[in-house]
Amino acid sequence: MKTIYKKLLFLFLLLPFTVLAQSTLKGTVADLATGQPIPGVNVNVQGAPGGTSTDFDGKFQLSNVKNGDKIVVSFIGYKTSTVTFNGQQTLSVSLEEDTNQLKEVVVQVGYGTVKKKDATGSVSQISAKEFNKGINVTPETLISGRIAGVNVVGGGAPGAKADIRIRGGSSLSASNDPLIILDGLPLSNAVPSGATSILSTIDPNDIESFTVLKDASAAAIYGSRAANGVIVITTKKGTKGGVKVNFSSQVGVNTVANTVDVLSADQFRNLVNTKGSAAQQALMGKASTNWQDEIFHTALTTNNNISVSGALFDKLPVRLSVGNVNNPGILRNTSFERTTTSISLNPVLFDNHLKIDISGNLAFGKNQFQDEDGVIGSAISFDPTQSVYQSGSRYGGYFEWLEPTGNLPLLPARNPVARLNQEDKRATSTRKWGNIRLDYKLHFFEDLRVVAEAGIDKFDSSGYNRQSTQSALGYQPNPFSTGNWVNLGNYNSYTDNLQNKNLNTYFNYTKDLGKIKIDATAGYNYQLFQKEKYQSGETTQPTPNEDVITDPDINLQSFFGRLNLGYDSRYLLTVNYRRDGTSRFSKENRWGNFMGGAFAWNVAEEAFLKDNATISSLKLRLGYGTTGQQDISAQYDYLRRVTLGTINTQYIFGGVVYSTARPEGYNQNIKWEELAEMNLGVDFGFFKDRITGTINYFDKKSSDLLADVLVPDGANLRNQGFNNIGDLRTKGVEFSLQSDIIKTDKLTWNVAVNATYLDQKIENLGQTVAGFEGYAVGDNIKGGNGNKILINTVGYAPNSFFVYEQLYDANKKPIAGAYVDRNGDGKIDDGDRYRYHKPTADYTFGLFSTLNYKKFDFTMNWRASLGNYIFDNVNSNMGYSDAGLRRQTDLSNVSSDYLNTGFTFEDNGTQRYLSNYYVKDASFVKLDNVTLGYTLDKSILKTTSLRFSAGVQNVFVLTKYNGLDPEKFNGIDGNVYPRARTFLFGVNASF
Repeated sequence: MKTIYKKLLFLFLLLPFTVLAQSTLKGTVADLATGQPIPGVNVNVQGAPGGTSTDFDGKFQLSNVKNGDKIVVSFIGYKTSTVTFNGQQTLSVSLEEDTNQLKEVVVQVGYGTVKKKDATGSVSQISAKEFNKGINVTPETLISGRIAGVNVVGGGAPGAKADIRIRGGSSLSASNDPLIILDGLPLSNAVPSGATSILSTIDPNDIESFTVLKDASAAAIYGSRAANGVIVITTKKGTKGGVKVNFSSQVGVNTVANTVDVLSADQFRNLVNTKGSAAQQALMGKASTNWQDEIFHTALTTNNNISVSGALFDKLPVRLSVGNVNNPGILRNTSFERTTTSISLNPVLFDNHLKIDISGNLAFGKNQFQDEDGVIGSAISFDPTQSVYQSGSRYGGYFEWLEPTGNLPLLPARNPVARLNQEDKRATSTRKWGNIRLDYKLHFFEDLRVVAEAGIDKFDSSGYNRQSTQSALGYQPNPFSTGNWVNLGNYNSYTDNLQNKNLNTYFNYTKDLGKIKIDATAGYNYQLFQKEKYQSGETTQPTPNEDVITDPDINLQSFFGRLNLGYDSRYLLTVNYRRDGTSRFSKENRWGNFMGGAFAWNVAEEAFLKDNATISSLKLRLGYGTTGQQDISAQYDYLRRVTLGTINTQYIFGGVVYSTARPEGYNQNIKWEELAEMNLGVDFGFFKDRITGTINYFDKKSSDLLADVLVPDGANLRNQGFNNIGDLRTKGVEFSLQSDIIKTDKLTWNVAVNATYLDQKIENLGQTVAGFEGYAVGDNIKGGNGNKILINTVGYAPNSFFVYEQLYDANKKPIAGAYVDRNGDGKIDDGDRYRYHKPTADYTFGLFSTLNYKKFDFTMNWRASLGNYIFDNVNSNMGYSDAGLRRQTDLSNVSSDYLNTGFTFEDNGTQRYLSNYYVKDASFVKLDNVTLGYTLDKSILKTTSLRFSAGVQNVFVLTKYNGLDPEKFNGIDGNVYPRARTFLFGVNASF
């Protein structure tokens, strides 16, 4: 017993020394090359649980450290450093960049990830630090001009949708939008009424990276929705370690960069006095009004976001973000406002066997719209000699054209300022989306993982359109001259509810057998799209036509599999397969089979290049795959249907109201559009990847094209509908290069450039008759009646301009009414129209430059486009004198192009509207963004890092085109909402 007491006494006496032997170590971690502190570095005792991470100053504090402990300091992209603790009170560690580790960037490839160096398909990734700078209201602008083969064309309206095309798209009438995967949830391309785009509800500040799957071998795993490429968006997640707070605030001053050239008041008076009748001359006013100045103004945009990330209880990584953007448009009474809240939880349980990723987002939107085409069109064409206001006007005091009787005429444009102030178009939207992912590595078989994902995206909107009882566009059941005139205004409202549900379950098996690596995936996908809409109709009118529209559910189901084989990191093989079913087609045509394969040779891993000082990486890739397309507007076109008529098609017999019923057209043979694509690529790097780049050649062919085309008389119950017709061939070359031109302690300069060449031709349009010119496509242009300017024809690019060939005099001035008789039949008619250029560019380029000197940073983002043409519909519609003098009771302005042509009439019917004179070269070079930033040294602010920035967006455009903007997605320049030039100021604070 005494022995036990002696031992306890000995232990008690030893305890203070034991406590004293455990110390708390403080230190800092910095970049070896630059000396800058590195936040988020993992610091722990080798073999011990727990640990810590550095704060934003690169500082850390590690407890319970004993003499002889190995301190491990590690961070992605740097070589791990191990230091033995010998009682130091402070420790300074400098980490060296690990070029080999940087090669192992992980990219999303669909239902999994792969190291960039092991990717076999054409995959591009851009992360947050490489995003375009400035005020990015919607996420699409983050990558505009940054990725070869990806073209992003945004609009000028607040929160406007940007059209994204990967390698030019693949279809004629079906959707050409890429599939977008947001944190594992495939999004629908549908947008409810009153919202702007599917990405407008996402705060760009929450996005970590974009990964683009461009070729079919990479995208085939997504099968039915991957024909136009795939964009995988990954949002920011929480990290282990201390709490990190980031706050960013930006202010942008949006100014009008350009307006349409029309005659000034004095020029217009001269025109009317020269060519107008006495009655028309008497109509002129005494004002000099620039109507575009009246509808446009300078607006102030604010963009704020705060995020908090860290680990709850040092176990649960969490990130919470709240953001708000308020973006009034430069067109008065237009605006876009978005408030978002996002959260991500990423716990890892059961000794890293169960990984859980939970992402959620709640977004509220407020939009104010205008009838942009009508308002801007009125401002362009309204008589500049008239005042905005007129004393005694029954239309709110605004000037409006009236007949001598006082009645409101049907044809003249309405006062654009009155339209802005007397029409109220507003909408609110709520979007709730979330995705949960469970990734379980079996305890008894750790090579096998079971992954289950479930997601929902609910996008609802409601809105109204109101015209005041003083608006000239209000409902006026009786003419003013009757004596019982009244203006009831107009009002309609709507709600729109969209829902997208998704479920993925799959198995993933990985195994290393020496030099052989196996990665196999097999699973099932289920997706359901639902939509319901209510519209009140015009409630101030006698028959408002109230209606509830419930679209049929769209259901997609798929079985998929992929096998990755690697040998010694040199030879890589990927094979994938997907069987897709869609409810859009009949049972006989419902299922499609899509597969892909790719092989890559990592030449740099061969012995003869292994330690080459010049060539640091070299990989050759060859891929081939097929994908499908079924995304058309018709949900159940294969079914025979009967539709009940509306209140406008009812009949009364014997005092009883009967509804009509009509059979709808259908196509029971409609089936999958298929895309087959070959891709040949080279990835390279020089001088320890100081210079890296990629070259891709691709050749893809879409067959059984889904196209909305005219149907021969008597062949169906409709005149037009979807059919599988023809083939579309697209070939191209992509090139991208990135280089650290200068890399020193104080100065770094990185430049990234990309270029794309695209060649598209229609090879087949199905059965046609002799003399068939092609299918006229696109919206009707302004001018004349029912004129279309675009056509799809075999042997030509999609959407080619179909025009008459203008004749010119010796001074190269167009001759009014004179066109080339191309078929030589002695007359000018439709047979003389021909295909002349196209809207799609032959070449597109992007350049991104980042220069850092000490605490300053300077970025520029350039884009260029060559070989794209545009149809100048403003001048074709307004560039002749009769456009302003067509009636004796009102006047309209004409475009300044009249001074160049002297055109007077609508010659020969509609031929002037379709002249190739109005097809203009719209090639351009744009400086999209310039930003200068300064970061305050943390030696001044101990706990906070501050960065101040200033810049300009939409800086300038170099182009031959003298219209409003050479960049128009559909190739037709009409009454376009102009892109603003924005002067921005921002501050970013990190705690």
